[in-house]
Amino acid sequence: MAGHTRAVTAFVSAGAGFLLAVLWFDLMFDVQVLHHGRDEIPEHALASISAYYRRVTTAARPMNWLIAAVMLATIASAGIELARDDAPPWVGWASLALAGSAVSLAIGRTVPNAVRLGTRRDALDTQRRLAKSICREHLCCLAAIATVLILQLSSGR
Repeated sequence: MAGHTRAVTAFVSAGAGFLLAVLWFDLMFDVQVLHHGRDEIPEHALASISAYYRRVTTAARPMNWLIAAVMLATIASAGIELARDDAPPWVGWASLALAGSAVSLAIGRTVPNAVRLGTRRDALDTQRRLAKSICREHLCCLAAIATVLILQLSSGR
């Protein structure tokens, strides 16, 4: 059982680590909105953010599907870890809830908004709102996924 525990925990940790890296790259662009009010985000910042999201959400096909696959694999691994009792139950449940909430937010709101922002078809006010929303959501996801990684690395059963 110890071998399985390490393997499943390693997979959850690897998935969380990968997703954390993806979030870090996204946030390198998102942070351009942090020091501005919604109506004050400069055009050059919007252009930079939207060009990034156009590349990573649309132009990167089929590689962008890797991120979705890792999201789902990380949740599945956390579920397997819980079902096998490979980590303390609170670690398994917390990891599953945190990863599941981050992935749900990303798939349900953040990615569609990033695709939309990448098109630059909306009015500037809408683009600014989308950029702020994406940044906030990525910060929430970063906190959730970082917590999953910390829980998994410290559970050491």
